[in-house]
Amino acid sequence: MGPLVLASGVRAEPLPPMVVFRNPTCGCCHKWVDHLVANGFSVTVNDAPLMKAIKARLGVPPELASCHTGEIGGYAIEGHVPAVAIKRLLAERPSARGLAVPGMPIGSPGMEGGEPETYEVTMFGDGVMKSFGRFREDKAI
Repeated sequence: MGPLVLASGVRAEPLPPMVVFRNPTCGCCHKWVDHLVANGFSVTVNDAPLMKAIKARLGVPPELASCHTGEIGGYAIEGHVPAVAIKRLLAERPSARGLAVPGMPIGSPGMEGGEPETYEVTMFGDGVMKSFGRFREDKAI
């Protein structure tokens, strides 16, 4: 299947496949993957008891660590990053290692239930960390 052409004339490339690594004891990771699949991503999940080594290989700063790590289109995706942020990253292709949502904010994709928190998606790479957007649930605010 080739790229789609939107009404605006902009080509919409198909999403690259994603590989997600998770600690075998984590339960929320599959809920996050369900969110990604519902938003058009093709995802393969691998149980990985040595998550620190995967995060180090992908250049995820320790202070941004969460419970699972994904790889897509040359980027690392750490934690409960919403699909819309990943799609924006892939469309804009900034010079970065990836995106992260540190911790497990209530209401973020895969962490539904309870009163949703506002949280930050952080773009990181080459010693730099900056905001990629603020979210509540899976919506930019």
